Amino acid sequence: MINIRKSFSMKLSISVLLLAVPIFFISLAILFSQSRHMIKREAIGRANSMLGIAMQRVYRHVITVETATNVNSWLIAEHLDPDSLLDLSNRIVRLNPHIDACGISTEPYTFPQYGRYFSVYSVKNGKTADGRDSIRSTVEKQYEYFVKDWYKKAHDLGKACWTDFYDEADTLEFILPGLLASYSKPVYDNTGRMVAIISTDLSLSHLSKVITQDKPYPNSYFMMVNKDGRFFIHPDTTKLFNQTIFSGENPNKQTDIIALGHEMTTGAEGCMNVTFDGESCLVCYRPIPGTFWSLAIVCPYSDILEGYHKQTYIIIPLLIVGFIVILLLCHRTVGLAISPLNQLLEKTQSIAAGNMEIHIPNTKRDDAVGRLQNSFAMMLQSLNFHIGSVRYSAEQARLRNEELQKATELVEEAKQQKTLFIQNVSHQIRTPLNIVMGFVQILDDDTQMKTISKEELKNITDTMNHNSKLLSRLVLMLFDSSETGLYEELQLTSQKEKVSCNEVAKEAIDHTKEHYPDILINFQSDVTDDYCIHTNRLYLMRSLREILYNAGKYSDGQHISLNITLVDNGVRFIIEDTGKGISDADCKDIFKFFVKVDDLSEGLGLGLPLAKRHIQTLGGELSLDTDYHEGCRFIIDLPSA
Repeated sequence: MINIRKSFSMKLSISVLLLAVPIFFISLAILFSQSRHMIKREAIGRANSMLGIAMQRVYRHVITVETATNVNSWLIAEHLDPDSLLDLSNRIVRLNPHIDACGISTEPYTFPQYGRYFSVYSVKNGKTADGRDSIRSTVEKQYEYFVKDWYKKAHDLGKACWTDFYDEADTLEFILPGLLASYSKPVYDNTGRMVAIISTDLSLSHLSKVITQDKPYPNSYFMMVNKDGRFFIHPDTTKLFNQTIFSGENPNKQTDIIALGHEMTTGAEGCMNVTFDGESCLVCYRPIPGTFWSLAIVCPYSDILEGYHKQTYIIIPLLIVGFIVILLLCHRTVGLAISPLNQLLEKTQSIAAGNMEIHIPNTKRDDAVGRLQNSFAMMLQSLNFHIGSVRYSAEQARLRNEELQKATELVEEAKQQKTLFIQNVSHQIRTPLNIVMGFVQILDDDTQMKTISKEELKNITDTMNHNSKLLSRLVLMLFDSSETGLYEELQLTSQKEKVSCNEVAKEAIDHTKEHYPDILINFQSDVTDDYCIHTNRLYLMRSLREILYNAGKYSDGQHISLNITLVDNGVRFIIEDTGKGISDADCKDIFKFFVKVDDLSEGLGLGLPLAKRHIQTLGGELSLDTDYHEGCRFIIDLPSA
């Protein structure tokens, strides 16, 4: 009987295995296949991301060259003399780090003393001892530059264009060696006559180093072709400018390379699978805006799928272990399944139908079925006992989920506020900082300093001083809003001192006029100059300054007043102005940190919240008078002691 049961169990186990093992292997095969597709999609994303970074670097160089050429070309017609042209070419190279050389070539007999030809050229020639670019400028020897592509193309088109060529070093003792990209632009005088061609050069070897700084895979590389498919960026230097992407390719056997070359030369964008030298590669390509060039990144699939192939060493042991586990589970399951469970099945089906009044008796059987029956009996008792607890837990879980949802919404709102605050801080600090840095560059330029009058110099220094004060104010508010600033505020405000109300008010008015000299502030006080209160002078001063500063910034600047009156158990400061005021919808938010009524206005949304916190720390209260509609009226109430 035991042998028969074992035999039946083995047969049933084999049947289950015939069903389970194929499903297991098919699942692994699908997983393996999907992982391959995911790796390829990830590779396309990485390649496109790296190509985008390289494209930004190339475009930054291209737009710098174009901008420098365009903004300086008008000076040629204005100062059409040999010395000025030589100085201008030197200046363009010196002031633009992305430009490697600049030449200005005139039309025939522009300068009779030089004959038919006159051309100046400036080129970077290494570094000086202090790390600056060494630039050499010269008048080129006479040669037939009118037939050169960089001159002839712009001359014939009558407008600016990009050309690429190989510098043959035929006119100068010093040159910009190798492949060059030149942005050429014709220059016209006041009569509309073409007088010269200005060409700004970009070393493609230098550009290649910039592009290839980062690679998504160890053996991936970049290549760049022009509209003819000619290489001028490629790891194989023998192909540069000598071969095209179509060179030596069999149109019948290597259609993928031919298709790639056609896509790149026509300015298309996309990704392709291409075989180079017998190795399958992923190629992503894009055209460079404003040029006839196309940039591509080549990623060998041997690099992309390296980790995928390593999975084989994991999959094979996994298959073996999985097969053994399935075999054991099937044997165990079948051994339990062949027991007579019909009676227990009927009872459990009744319970599943919702009949909780069913009774499962305990049994004295000690085998698996007996233990299972006793377990079901205990489970039924537990179900009846704990069903109330389950319902209660479900209700509690629902309530916690609602709380969690609200907390999640608050977290998302906090994240958005954090992002907006960081963006706002960056904008508010960057704007005055850029102004200061821009004027510093002007003051550091001896050539421009000679042309600046004393009045202009004073305006510059006043502007720099104003913006530096804005920066100082922003930094101070950021510090005050931090935990360290709050701790310092609590420490300092506990140290009270005798403060003259009139004196601190006048100092706040004087400070405001330093920022807005043209505003008028009317000061009235019902207390004498020697009337003092016990408070912290620094934080009272900061609060008054902030409110007066806002009044000067947002009102008409002509009807601002600061009044001091006595009230029960203290003194009241009233600051009011005439302007657009604050809408009723925004009144409830003006004292919230990082909230601004106008998102386009300057500031961080910290001024009024900090002022209110300062006053409250001093034992007083700052409020907005909502009954005043001609502008804004803020009221500060402080205790006298």
